[in-house]
Amino acid sequence: MASNKLIAILVLIVALSLQGDNNNAVEAQLTTNFYSTSCPNLLSTVQSTVKSSVNGQPRMGASILRLFFHDCFVNGCDGSILLDDTSSFTGEQNAVPNRQTARGFNVIDNIKSAVEKACPGVVSCADILAIAARDSVVLLGGPNWNVKVGRRDARTASQAAANNNIPAPTSSLSQLISSFSAVGLSTRDMVALSGAHTIGQSSCRNFRTRVYNETNINAAFATLRQRSCPRASGSGDANLAPLDVTSAASFDNSYFKNLVAQRGLLHSDQELFNGGSTDSIVRGYSNNPSSFSSDFAAAMIKMGDISPLTGSSGEIRKVCGSTN
Repeated sequence: MASNKLIAILVLIVALSLQGDNNNAVEAQLTTNFYSTSCPNLLSTVQSTVKSSVNGQPRMGASILRLFFHDCFVNGCDGSILLDDTSSFTGEQNAVPNRQTARGFNVIDNIKSAVEKACPGVVSCADILAIAARDSVVLLGGPNWNVKVGRRDARTASQAAANNNIPAPTSSLSQLISSFSAVGLSTRDMVALSGAHTIGQSSCRNFRTRVYNETNINAAFATLRQRSCPRASGSGDANLAPLDVTSAASFDNSYFKNLVAQRGLLHSDQELFNGGSTDSIVRGYSNNPSSFSSDFAAAMIKMGDISPLTGSSGEIRKVCGSTN
C-alpha cells in the first residue's frame, strides 16, 4: 500500500515538472542571441537606418527612445504603440501622452522594411524598437548595452492604459515613484531613466505653468523659456524648447546638473531635485557621469523586460502599423 502511495506521489511530481517545462517554453526568457541564427545581420541592419535618421535629425534619437518608453509602460514592451488607428481599431497613438508628440514611426517602418528583406517574418517590431532605442542613445554619445530580444508583437493596444500609465509632465515625485513601481522599476531606475531628458525637446504647453508660476526655478532660465512660450494658453502651445538647456543633442549627465541648478524644464523634471528623497541620487549623477551611464543602461535592460510577449503569444507583424 505504501509503495502504491509512493508511486502515485512520484507520478504527480513528474507531471507537475513537465507542466512547468511547458509553461517555461511558452514564457521563454528574452536573450541577447535570439536572432543569431535566424537573422544574423539584424543589429547592423537596424543600426544603419537609425544612424542615417539620427545624423540627419539628432532629435529623432530622443523620439525613438521615447517611443520605446511609452510602449513598455502600456501592457509591456510589445510594440502596441506602433499600431495605427483604423475605422475599427483604436490604438495608443492618439492617447494624451502621444497625440501630436510621438514621433519616429517612419524610422521604425523603414527599419522593419530593411529587416524583412534580410529575414522575412522573423523579427518583431517590438524588438526592432528596443534595438533602435539603444542605438539612438549610443549614437548621441550615451552608454551601450546588450539588448535582450525574443519579444513578439501585440495584436491589441490600449488607449486608456496609455492615458493612465505613462507619467505626465505635471507629475509629483510620489506619482513618478508610483508609476515606475507599478511596472517593477525602482526609484533609482526612475531617476536614471529620467536622465533620457538629456536629449530631446518638449512643447510650450508642457512647461508653460512651470516657467511662469513655479518658484523653484532659476530666474534667468525661466525668462529664457518665456521668450518662446507666451503666457496665454493656446498661443505658441507647440513651440519647442530643449529638455536639456546645456547640451540637447548629447547624451550626458548635464540634465542632472541642470536640476541641481533649478533648470529643469518640466515640473516632473524638477521634482527629482526639490528637497525630496531623490535629491541624493540626482546629485550623485550630476557629479559622476559614469554612475549615471551604468545605471541608465541597467534600467533600460530592466524596462525592456516588462511583460514581453514570447513563445506563441502575439505575432510577428509584417508591417509595424497593423496586425497581420
